[in-house]
Amino acid sequence: MAESTQTERKVGVLLTNLGTPDAPTAPALRKYLAEFLWDPRVVEAPRPIWWLVLNGFILRFRPRKSAEAYAKIWTEEGSPLLSIARRQAQALEPRLGEVLNRDVPVALAMRYGTPSIAQGLEALREAGCRRVLVFPLYPQYAAATGASTVDKVGEVLRRWRDMPELRFIRDYHDQPAYLDALVESIRRHWAEKGRGQLLLFSFHGIPKKYVQKGDPYPAECGQTAQAVARRLGLKREEWKTTFQSRFGPERWLKPYTDETLQALPKNGITSVDLCCPGFSADCLETLEENAMTNRDMFLDAGGEHFSYIPCLNDDPRHIDALARIAAQHLKGWLETAGSRATDEDR
Repeated sequence: MAESTQTERKVGVLLTNLGTPDAPTAPALRKYLAEFLWDPRVVEAPRPIWWLVLNGFILRFRPRKSAEAYAKIWTEEGSPLLSIARRQAQALEPRLGEVLNRDVPVALAMRYGTPSIAQGLEALREAGCRRVLVFPLYPQYAAATGASTVDKVGEVLRRWRDMPELRFIRDYHDQPAYLDALVESIRRHWAEKGRGQLLLFSFHGIPKKYVQKGDPYPAECGQTAQAVARRLGLKREEWKTTFQSRFGPERWLKPYTDETLQALPKNGITSVDLCCPGFSADCLETLEENAMTNRDMFLDAGGEHFSYIPCLNDDPRHIDALARIAAQHLKGWLETAGSRATDEDR
């Protein structure tokens, strides 16, 4: 038998999120929205017709309005989503190393914008990773988010001659570590800010027709909210699930967050706490849409107290949860990551 040779199969994690524009300006938003809204997983419409609508109308008017919204939340570090995501990736790598007792590189990538999925995969290749776990930070699966990430990874790797082994985390909506992190975050907020009459779980919406075609997203949102409410010991009338961020004339998942907040004061609910379990990091939809626009809508309708509970972001319990979820999905790979026998060894 010939002398054995070893080829290391190093493991890496590609941590992904949706994305963000490069700046709170109309040109930057036009570029970002052109990529985002052209994704057939996001807008399921005949391409020629949608191209005309997107380029002839939406990209002419929406970028300026969206830029104004982004400008309200933009920080010295730039986009909140991106700065938080960077901190998440930087914290996850050492924590995952502690959980696994080995070094596992973590690269950050965005489905739209930068750093791109191509850049993230290239960073892992340069780090010597031959096995890649793709970890989209969407706790609840939807084709428009999780499946779109799979599409983009495949598109990038079609240009690679020597591609890595791949695994994808589909969702983690019912993972105990994630649920416990949410519960701890809510309890901590209540201890510091007080507790309202109602806890509102607001998830990003999707068109109703996507669910009719088989998308499991609303069921997973409901399971997350119910599990958190149960852990908090809430009665059924003390919490509610809603959906936000609808776009266009189609029917989206109901009840809508904005309409619910407008109606609550008329029903005697004047104090509300709102959290967003489907968002792993604070972003435009949480900081501007909920903490500003929807808050003002609730107060204008007669509400007296509105408290936004921040996303889990880079909270240590969240990072620990992500590390433990990743570790579960790396099982089997870690035991054989050290080497691969050549044909001569067999």
